Amino acid sequence: MRMRGKAAVVTGAGSGLGRATAFRLAAEGARVACADQNGARAEDTATAIADAGGEVVALEIDVTDARACARMIEATVRRFGGLTTLVNSAGIAGPIGAALGAEEWRHVVDVNLTGTWLAAQAAHDALAASGHGTVTNLASIYGITGGSRSPAYAASKGGVTNLTRQLALQWAPGIRVNCVCPGHVETPLTAAVMADPAWREAMITKYPLGRFGHVEDVAAAILYLASDEASFVTGVALPVDGGYTAV
Repeated sequence: MRMRGKAAVVTGAGSGLGRATAFRLAAEGARVACADQNGARAEDTATAIADAGGEVVALEIDVTDARACARMIEATVRRFGGLTTLVNSAGIAGPIGAALGAEEWRHVVDVNLTGTWLAAQAAHDALAASGHGTVTNLASIYGITGGSRSPAYAASKGGVTNLTRQLALQWAPGIRVNCVCPGHVETPLTAAVMADPAWREAMITKYPLGRFGHVEDVAAAILYLASDEASFVTGVALPVDGGYTAV
């Protein structure tokens, strides 16, 4: 019960890494606001957590809207009496290849990078008031190494990595800010590319541990960074990648 007494917001909680993280934090005792642009998916995650005995609320939220982010935090504080934990998991992959239009580029950056900033900014005062607030952002291995398939995605996740470091310095000592950089994890976001047998065969050779990630692997890392066990950890970009970035 490492999150007992803590209140968390998880964006992108309707599916994939966000959903797994919301479940893990709730299982460790956190009260969780499940936020997602898809309200039905947020409700589905929240219902499953409630059925397991967790204290939870579902929120429909577009992270690219600053006012919506403010309402998300206000609703969470009103429901739980405060906020200690923000997990920025909302994200999109974007088009593959360098030939993408300005609007496509802007949309990926708006969701992945600007949305992370807006949610963090909205949460700052409530996290600071808790005296031990944490922000954990979802970046990517491609935020460390770059990637050949989606320049907008790699650029946005590189921005998340450096935004994490900047906020860690700016918001210390009262708020710890870290990010995780997952390798390839089987989620709805990656389903299309990971369904390609030729891609899987070529990519798996780049993983020293010999497998792709599971959502539970990433949720466990987020739990650690959000918990008091990581009380001396801030400004970290933690690869959860089976050794991919060590090669």
